Amino acid sequence: MSYQLPGPKTRAKLESGRDLMRHGLRYDSAAKASAARGFIPPAQILVGRAEGDFVWDLDGNRYIDFQNGWATNALGNCHPEIIEAVHAAHRRYGYHWEHPLRFELAQKLADIMPAQQLPRFTFEVSGTEAVESAVHLALCYTQRRQIISFTSSFHGAGLGTKVISGYTSEHNLYMEPWSGGVIKAPYPHSENIPANMTPQQYIDFCLWYLESHIPNYIAPADNIAAIIVEPGLAEGGNWIPSLDFIQGIRRICDKHDWLMIVDEVLTGLGRTGRMWGIEHYDVVPDMMVVGKNLSGGIEPCAGVAARDEILGDNPRASAGSTFAGTPAGCAAGLKTLEIFERDNLVLRAQQLTAIAEQRMAGWTERYSIVSEVRCLGLLMGISFAHPDRDQMPDDYDDSWIARTVRNEMLINGVWAICDTEPTVRMYPALNMDKSIFVEALDVVEAAIQTVNKGGKLVGDYPSIPSGVTGF
Repeated sequence: MSYQLPGPKTRAKLESGRDLMRHGLRYDSAAKASAARGFIPPAQILVGRAEGDFVWDLDGNRYIDFQNGWATNALGNCHPEIIEAVHAAHRRYGYHWEHPLRFELAQKLADIMPAQQLPRFTFEVSGTEAVESAVHLALCYTQRRQIISFTSSFHGAGLGTKVISGYTSEHNLYMEPWSGGVIKAPYPHSENIPANMTPQQYIDFCLWYLESHIPNYIAPADNIAAIIVEPGLAEGGNWIPSLDFIQGIRRICDKHDWLMIVDEVLTGLGRTGRMWGIEHYDVVPDMMVVGKNLSGGIEPCAGVAARDEILGDNPRASAGSTFAGTPAGCAAGLKTLEIFERDNLVLRAQQLTAIAEQRMAGWTERYSIVSEVRCLGLLMGISFAHPDRDQMPDDYDDSWIARTVRNEMLINGVWAICDTEPTVRMYPALNMDKSIFVEALDVVEAAIQTVNKGGKLVGDYPSIPSGVTGF
């Protein structure tokens, strides 16, 4: 099976949007740049329908879904029980702010929070809004003015979260005047480590930077409200932090009286093989941001859980919006948590993880283009690097390899994510059928094999141009 993408119906729809949609001209310019280098343009699809473990494009081609709505559809696409719960809420409540389902979902969440120590909850529509709400809560509660985030982090696409995120320098372009209250600290990746440090030395450096360098040279400790960290650097490439790094953040926060905010929008609710990603680290944060798969991918629902004293009476901290905590969103969240418990989805995620870890374990030795395989539960990432990188042109980008692999996967029926990083990210549903999961891994490995045989890739194998993102 190999698809010619985009198919005719998809191509026609994409062309109709060229003059209407944001970035409507980007694909054409990127395709020209690709052709100038001797490469083919990337495949494109539009979802025609979705169900369970699969999506179909407008031309009827079927794909195993490792993209999963950017890790939003924890129970697969269009789960019928959640859809029915949402319809029932629509029929009963329509939209009103004052409804009982908010209280019921808040109680369910309090019961499953780490060590049950984050008992209060404030609803937001999306992860972006929830992060901004958490930061504002921290600033108002501590009556301090600055917050620490990390390079390569991604916390959302609102004005505030763009400033907080450290995704790439280009993502913060033209935002410089707005970033005065945010301090960016280095995040200890397991690759691209500076100054010939060992991985452990780099972790130690990053903790030293937080504990000593920032308070001594950047901002006084008593003017810093919080550190916000992802317990798995998702958009930045599915990097998995070490135990001592996350525990070190907790220790430093306690030392300096800073709040520890954990962004679990993508890593939470079973994605990492635990209910919450932070539970891998035996750490309890002061605040936790949740979203995405909280409502099974059917309705927007997100929010912030916090210690009682932070959310119990914090009058200067405003939060929420018109559609925060809608009846339908809360109904979806309640049904999602019911299914999590009933079907033991965290255990099912662990079972799929074991299959993936066994299958992917030898890929770095077997394929010269694979530099690292990362798997914290079903937070799965494969990093790529050219084996002869030093011999490549100065403008060569290892992300071309990742995009080429992702392209090969797509035309052979598996849909995954590749953005600006040289990494293919994969987010299968936590309840994916095991045989389908194995089939998808077969396609992934076959794509790597195909690209690995392409020699130097530049000119020898059609690649994807730098700058093409969001597919």
